[in-house]
Amino acid sequence: MSLKQTIEEIVIKHLPDESHFVVEIIISEKGPKQKISVLIDSDEGLNIDTCATVSRAVGEELEAKELVETAYVLEISSPGLDYPLTSKRQYQKNIGRNLELLLENGDKLEGKLQAVGQAEITLLVKQKEKGKKAVEKELNVALDQVKKSIVLVSFK
Repeated sequence: MSLKQTIEEIVIKHLPDESHFVVEIIISEKGPKQKISVLIDSDEGLNIDTCATVSRAVGEELEAKELVETAYVLEISSPGLDYPLTSKRQYQKNIGRNLELLLENGDKLEGKLQAVGQAEITLLVKQKEKGKKAVEKELNVALDQVKKSIVLVSFK
C-alpha cells in the first residue's frame, strides 16, 4: 500500500462522522521537507475546529507509526471555493449553485446545478438566440466530459 493510501485510511478513521469525506491527498517536496496536504470536506460544511482535531489525530498516528521517514509538514484543510469539484459528493453538496464548467472539448458552460445523476449532471443554462431573449434550458453533461468545474461565488 502506498503512503498516500495509508494516509487516506488514517484520515478516514479520524473523521468525525459519515458526512465528512476526503477530497484529495497531495504529497510533495517542500525544500528538505515533504508537504502532506489533505483536503477534506463535509456534506454540511466544514469548520476549522474539525480540521484542527483531524490534523492532531492524524499527525499523532503518523508519528507513532513512523510512516514518514523524513521531516514533513502536515496540512489539513477544506478545498476552498476556488478548488475544482472532483467528486460526485461535492457536486451533490453544491446543487442550486452556479458552476462554470470547462469541457474536454474546450467548450465552457455556465449554469445553475440542478441535479446529479450516476454519470451526469444537469445544469440550467441561459441560451441566447439572435434577436430573442435568453431562454433557460436544462442541459445534461456527462461527468467524464468535464475537465474542470468551479463554483461561482455570488455576492448579491
